[in-house]
Amino acid sequence: MHVLASRLRRLPPSCGPVRLVGVDGHAGSGKSTFAGQLADALGGAPVLHLDDIASHDELFDWTGRLLREVITPLGRGERARYAPYDWRTRRCGPPRDLPPAPVVLVEGVGAGRRALRPHLACLLWMDLPREESWARGRSRDGVEQREFWEEWVLAEQRHFAEDPSRPFADALVRQCRQGYETTDGPGVTPGPDHDITHGDDPTAMC
Repeated sequence: MHVLASRLRRLPPSCGPVRLVGVDGHAGSGKSTFAGQLADALGGAPVLHLDDIASHDELFDWTGRLLREVITPLGRGERARYAPYDWRTRRCGPPRDLPPAPVVLVEGVGAGRRALRPHLACLLWMDLPREESWARGRSRDGVEQREFWEEWVLAEQRHFAEDPSRPFADALVRQCRQGYETTDGPGVTPGPDHDITHGDDPTAMC
């Protein structure tokens, strides 16, 4: 993981002084866990969870608010401020700050959407098939979220049909028995510096 973190630090800034890194994939594919480990490897890099930006009423229609509340201030080198959504109480909580750190991770379904890609230094895609991802998500959330998952699956299918992320990913991330395997994504033109690294010390092809 530290090799990946080192490569991300060396990327040119993409959003003002910030290297904005998207971690996208199907719901249940392990984005949050991976982003948390990557943030630790980066020395405590801030992580914006798109679940905090989305809501029941706006599963995917949150682009304008994200650009206004997060991307624009970070692009000016300023601290962003947003109110995270609580999925159980269905209301926003107290405002939260997001500093313009050297690397900021944006994690969630839709992190690689076309409106955000111009602001990203690198896009990582959790490469787990959607049916397997959704099964893991349903198991994680339990019976009480069954109806929500039925709605979510349809919304996610529509989103990726209209605005796919995987074809533009710089790297594909696959979870292994020990750590992660990272390979070039479809968005990268192969070259001599783009090798494949296996195990828990992945190399990002950004």
